[in-house]
Amino acid sequence: MVGLSSRQKDILTYLQQGHGVLSSTLLSDRFTVSVQTIRKDMNELSDKGLVRRVHGGISLPSPNDNLSFTNRELLNLSAKQNIAHQVVKQLEEGTSIFLGIGTTPKHVALALLDHPGLTVVTNNINAALTLSSNPNISVYLAGGAVRSSDEDTVGESATSFYRQFNIKIGIFGVGGLNENGQLLDFTPEEANLTRAIIDQSEQCWLVADQTKLGRYAPIVSGQLSEMVRIFVDEAPHNVQQLCKRNQVELVVSQQDVF
Repeated sequence: MVGLSSRQKDILTYLQQGHGVLSSTLLSDRFTVSVQTIRKDMNELSDKGLVRRVHGGISLPSPNDNLSFTNRELLNLSAKQNIAHQVVKQLEEGTSIFLGIGTTPKHVALALLDHPGLTVVTNNINAALTLSSNPNISVYLAGGAVRSSDEDTVGESATSFYRQFNIKIGIFGVGGLNENGQLLDFTPEEANLTRAIIDQSEQCWLVADQTKLGRYAPIVSGQLSEMVRIFVDEAPHNVQQLCKRNQVELVVSQQDVF
């Protein structure tokens, strides 16, 4: 939430609670400030890509918009942190993992800081920097083209680097998961890395907060049936049925395993 005022954070949280379009008048009344002050807040949130300006108010960005890493990190933050802690609980000491790109894997890295020992292979620059501070964790960072907006490395060199490894557990997110159980990414480079993780891992764990469920992205990178577990913050009935059909264990954060 760096760079946001406490009121702007509260506005974003209120919007994420499912209130659709919020008018400047409603927000002015709720936060007991002038309409002009609220409009300034809305403009700043819009400039950061965190909201979409609509006539007279704001809404969340389109679910198909792929925001920058920094802005995505602010969306559904507590859910991603809860998912990360569920993942870490189930990682044994001394195992090896892939840690894919995205904001939820970054939170997995933060939750792993005190883990007694792992081997981690990643192209997630934030995850590598975070985990390198623990001397009991061996970190391998894939080289490649750096995407500043996503804070990761991609390209053939990164994919080839992944394919050198034989890893116990691949942990990654995706751009979206559709109703047919397809794992979706936004670019071929992302999909190739996802595919390499799936191919080089003994088992795969998908991490997906509610914003990814049913979200569209143009490239198919895999199938839910290739996963052993999926970690989510919410499990509506259609997601439960999708996991049943694909024989995937569903883990809901702060709840029992489905």
